[in-house]
Amino acid sequence: MPPGFDHSYASLGSDFCTPQPPDPVVAPELMLWNQMLADELGWKGSPSSHPEQLQALAGNQPLPSSKPVATVYAGHQFGHYNPQLGDGRATLLGEWLTPSGDRFDVQLKGAGPTAYSRGGDGRSPIGPVIREYVVSEAMHALGVPSSRALAAVSTGEPVVRDRIERGAILTRVASSHLRVGTVQYFAMTRGGDEVGTLVDYAVSRHFSHVTEQDVAPAKPAAVILLDGVCTHFARLVSHWQVLGFVHGVLNTDNALLCGQTIDYGPCAFMDHFDPQACFSSIDRQGRYAWPNQPSTMHWNLAVLAECLLPLIDNDEKRAQQTAQEVVDQFPIRFHAHHQKWLAAKLGLDRITEVDGALIQDFHDIMAAERLDMTLAFRWLTEIAGDTLEHSPLPELFRAPPLLIDWSRKWRDRRASNRGDANAITQTMRATNPTVIPRNHLVQRAINLAENSDLDWIEELVARGQSPFEWRSGDEEWARSPLEEERVTRTFCGT
Repeated sequence: MPPGFDHSYASLGSDFCTPQPPDPVVAPELMLWNQMLADELGWKGSPSSHPEQLQALAGNQPLPSSKPVATVYAGHQFGHYNPQLGDGRATLLGEWLTPSGDRFDVQLKGAGPTAYSRGGDGRSPIGPVIREYVVSEAMHALGVPSSRALAAVSTGEPVVRDRIERGAILTRVASSHLRVGTVQYFAMTRGGDEVGTLVDYAVSRHFSHVTEQDVAPAKPAAVILLDGVCTHFARLVSHWQVLGFVHGVLNTDNALLCGQTIDYGPCAFMDHFDPQACFSSIDRQGRYAWPNQPSTMHWNLAVLAECLLPLIDNDEKRAQQTAQEVVDQFPIRFHAHHQKWLAAKLGLDRITEVDGALIQDFHDIMAAERLDMTLAFRWLTEIAGDTLEHSPLPELFRAPPLLIDWSRKWRDRRASNRGDANAITQTMRATNPTVIPRNHLVQRAINLAENSDLDWIEELVARGQSPFEWRSGDEEWARSPLEEERVTRTFCGT
């Protein structure tokens, strides 16, 4: 089948989505185009060489075979249930089928009001579009499951927020945009109508490998979904934690069933290690702070389980028991993934019970000395491979006496590693990045984009595609922010 759009979700019916006609903008201009992703998708042409594509990615006209819709969902936002949210500023163009048969949602974010905008204008300023483009592509390169950015287009129209800003539209690609909140809408808002249809669809789309296994007795689709999402969430949030990534708005409507990171509004990476890191300006109580992310995703999973109970078993007690057994697997799976990541980052063959104190001491030193988290781990990587003097790190990071003293104990522990020492060090090198999308770099990109200066942004995105190696000029890309550059608050921008 040639590449193009399919519409399996829209075919489920009007209860799931609403047709969304184009909402034109006056003067679209291409800002950024992701040719690498386009090649992966089998996307022919580009907005720069095909004017009709630019018009389509600005929401002015549909692409061939595209049937734009806005999808409906609900969600808990900061613990409070909102019975109907939906794509208030997003338009799903359809599901793009690649030459290999893979299926991806292609969505325009900021393309104008929809049936679910609740009085909003459905538009986006340039800032959030640039943030999501830069950070989502960097996250993908870091190996974190994530939505992707295909294009950023300026609209030529103003967007009024706290001030008048230039408008833009992001073309976002994801395995799907099905959320815990999507299940909530049908289970809680609509009293169970169509939950079975949605669950069957989600399992068929994302967990067909489980249903195809010869497993007896066969599991209900709802159990397959819950168990698969449990695995996804545990793996995803463990990766966030070891990278120092703070999502900022982990509502159930931002928890994708496919396990990809979505919604890069108030997100941020730690510079100096802060065990209570919280950047989001709207998260005044720190509900979604860095240390709370695992428990939040556990809670989101429990909400999903509650929605699925009627489909798990006709007997209420058996359904609750089965669901609880799956939900209780989350901390176990999270711990296993987290320990595996920590072992790789610290150059250890495994994490033993005795290692706990050593690891805690390292984090305590980082916190007390306000050490840059990314550079501290990379410093360990370079001294493990005896490559410190052949890297830019001496110009970027000065290890304090406490860390140097600790590193002697760490070297002693590494001496007891089982397995090939070089392979363990190489794993360490492939796990600790040299560059991340630092907040001050993202903010500079936003400032430049507002003035139509895009060359440096393209360099930033390109540098983020090889995050585990050193390159010429990395003293700028990899350094900690100066005090006056430090970003301590981030904003949704909606």
